[in-house]
Amino acid sequence: MKPKFTIIEIVFLAMAIIGVGVTWYFNTLFYMQTDDTSITNFMAQTATTLPAKSVSADISVVATTFLIWMVYEGRKLKMKYWWLFIPFTFLIAIAFTFPLFLFFRERKLRANSLLT
Repeated sequence: MKPKFTIIEIVFLAMAIIGVGVTWYFNTLFYMQTDDTSITNFMAQTATTLPAKSVSADISVVATTFLIWMVYEGRKLKMKYWWLFIPFTFLIAIAFTFPLFLFFRERKLRANSLLT
């Protein structure tokens, strides 16, 4: 009998939960502690210091690479609803969507291997 979840699926799912929890913890603090909660101010604050600019650039390259690969991989594997990860990346967090996509990718790969 096949397990409901593999170890790697559990790891990816846990990382998605941690990713959404941690990023939205800080987002919530921003909205609670800042007078100007506009997206413009939010984005401006990511460029206030050189380390913040470095992290923003790093995440931008990773996010772009992920989105390109995710489109390619989602289509190749014929995953349902893969395109939802694009808006979710911007609306929620890449720290959530990247491991969640990997979770669903693993599920699809396992399902495909059982069919062949």
